[in-house]
Amino acid sequence: MKNNNKKLSLLWLPAFITMPAFAVDLDHAMPYVLSSILLFSFGALLLAHLSILKMRRYQSRLEQSEERLRLSLWGSGDELWDWNIASGSLYRSSSWQHPVELKPETNQFPPNRDQIHPRDIERVTEQLYQHLAGETPYFEAAYRLRASDGGWVWVLDRGKVVSTDAEGVATRMTGTLKNIQLLKQTEERLELFARCLENISDAVVICDTNFIVLEVNHSFSTITGKSREQVIKKPFDLAMYPSRFVQDIGHTLQTTGSWQGEVQDQRINGEVYQAELNFDIVRDDHGVLTQFVAVFSDISERKKREAELSRLANSDTLTGLPNRAMFSAELGRLVEREVKHALLVFDLDNFKKINDSLGHQLGDSLLVKLAERLSQMTRQKERLYRLGGDEFAILLENTNDIHTITTMAKELIKQINQPFFISQHELAVTSSIGIVLYPEDGRDPEALLRNADTAMYHAKNDGANRYLFFNDSMNKLAVKRLQLENLIRHGLKEDFFTVYYQPKMDILSGQLVGMEALVRFITPKRGLISPASFIPVSEETGQIVEIGEVVLRKACLDVKRWIDQGLFHGRVAVNLSVKQFMLPYLCEQIDDVLQQTELPSYHLELEITEGTVMQSPKMAIDTMKKLRARGIHLAMDDFGTGYSSLAYLKQFPLNTLKIDKAFIDDMNTARGRNMVDTIVTIAHNLSLTVVAEGVEQAEQLAQLKQLRCEIIQGYFYSKPLSAADFTQFLLDQKQNKPRLAAVPVSI
Repeated sequence: MKNNNKKLSLLWLPAFITMPAFAVDLDHAMPYVLSSILLFSFGALLLAHLSILKMRRYQSRLEQSEERLRLSLWGSGDELWDWNIASGSLYRSSSWQHPVELKPETNQFPPNRDQIHPRDIERVTEQLYQHLAGETPYFEAAYRLRASDGGWVWVLDRGKVVSTDAEGVATRMTGTLKNIQLLKQTEERLELFARCLENISDAVVICDTNFIVLEVNHSFSTITGKSREQVIKKPFDLAMYPSRFVQDIGHTLQTTGSWQGEVQDQRINGEVYQAELNFDIVRDDHGVLTQFVAVFSDISERKKREAELSRLANSDTLTGLPNRAMFSAELGRLVEREVKHALLVFDLDNFKKINDSLGHQLGDSLLVKLAERLSQMTRQKERLYRLGGDEFAILLENTNDIHTITTMAKELIKQINQPFFISQHELAVTSSIGIVLYPEDGRDPEALLRNADTAMYHAKNDGANRYLFFNDSMNKLAVKRLQLENLIRHGLKEDFFTVYYQPKMDILSGQLVGMEALVRFITPKRGLISPASFIPVSEETGQIVEIGEVVLRKACLDVKRWIDQGLFHGRVAVNLSVKQFMLPYLCEQIDDVLQQTELPSYHLELEITEGTVMQSPKMAIDTMKKLRARGIHLAMDDFGTGYSSLAYLKQFPLNTLKIDKAFIDDMNTARGRNMVDTIVTIAHNLSLTVVAEGVEQAEQLAQLKQLRCEIIQGYFYSKPLSAADFTQFLLDQKQNKPRLAAVPVSI
């Protein structure tokens, strides 16, 4: 115990030295010393414990930080590496799911050189040297490393020098290694697609949903001649189509997801080409429509080849005309669609004699020249075919009109009859034509062709240069029509056309205010020819223009004479046919007639039907204004029976509106009376005078008077009168003689 006390006294000697001399008493100080020791020890233990706790918390935070770093690196797919350049050691923080074979100790440059793909070594080495030399702020290289399974893995290696020696030589470098195998595969796939798009022969255009061009490939420029810079951020368009066409494509894409078709477009040099265009839509991951993709190819050459093949398959090798196969297909199409049409089949009379006497070569030359001559006279809807040998055919689509058909037949014969000069030979040939109509003469192509051949052979038996309809009644009608046409021509030459006049009477006073000039065709042998017969024929042949001029001139002469005699002071109404009204020199022609007859223009009124002016309203308005400017009155004839258009009616510079006889005859019904009332109201609202045609009964007169119609015309007052009879009518009017009830007559 004593020894122990000595040890303690020695251990704590410094503490005692500081105490006063009078306090150094071991026996009495022992309790104090022991308590001090215990207190100091407790404090030391407490400090140590606190230090340990602090160290542990620091260690925990460090471990958590390292864990977060490790997890972050693992989550990112990156590996952390630390390269001691001096020793050659390489530290790696973790390994991948498919690790690469990297050795921790390596003296190679770059480290693990053996594991780098041979094609990448030179590039990686150069980039590493540049960084170690301080030429780049960091090292970054994408290359392939050998994987543990023997394959190659693409990696992105990034690092930076973190330590240098006193001479500035790099001694340590750290960085990350990232597996970019999937990214590289995706990149290579995209590059493959890009190379394919850039090198394919088809043009590719990527647009947004408003058809603004986002990107094009090289073939686009090759096909269109437009550079990428000329079209990027500009609307996609097709120069030969309206903007509505592209809008319709967009609508189809929105509803069906794709559009395809053949289009024509114009290159930047103005050349037109044909293209096969396909549009598709592109959606994002959420299914939202984001782009349109167009792919098109130039098919101009293909179309030319197809057209040439089609021509060779469907054309006659000698004449170049459509051949029998083409004819059969077209005839079958017309029959299948039940389109009315006429078929004319013809050949050359005695063609075999030409071949036998002058040779087949000259005969072929004759057929070629005949085809050339006839091709010039046929139009789009009158196609000429060579059926074989010297037999030809013409199809007239959408017509069974006898006049049109006979006109064509006569023109064919006229063209064929003109001499041919071949190899110093003058050949005069004739032809026979057989004609059939669908559906009257056959319901199938075979029957039609058979019946046309039959008609042609019958025509040949009747003599050269003849045409014959297969149908007897049609043939008779054609003959009758031809006779009437010739009679009209003869009548114009011999002045068989004359003018009759029907009075127009004021409904209140019963006085004459004007008359309508009506054409009559009276022949020495056949007497009066009904207007219902000759007017339609003359309109189709164009002879109505000459007839109209005759009527106008005679009417002006008669009215001028009556004015000079003091018998008349009103207006004469002359009808203008469609063909007359469409004449470009109509106004000048009327000027000449008025000047030659010395009739003042205000005594002339021209009647025009609704159908005439509605064929071309704008042109009609222009012509009518020119006529009105000359002081000529204008009346619309047969109002309500044609193409009534109130929108145009108010624009026409008219003076008079004529109510057709059909409405007057229907006035015995409430509906008919209301119709006439409506027409009269419309006319008055437009400040037009109203003339009622075809008034025959006193009851009709009373109703018209009640409806405030101003003028009437019809058998109630007078039938149409010859110039001599109308002179007497004027004399009676002047003497105020009461009118006699008119009796309807055929004239």
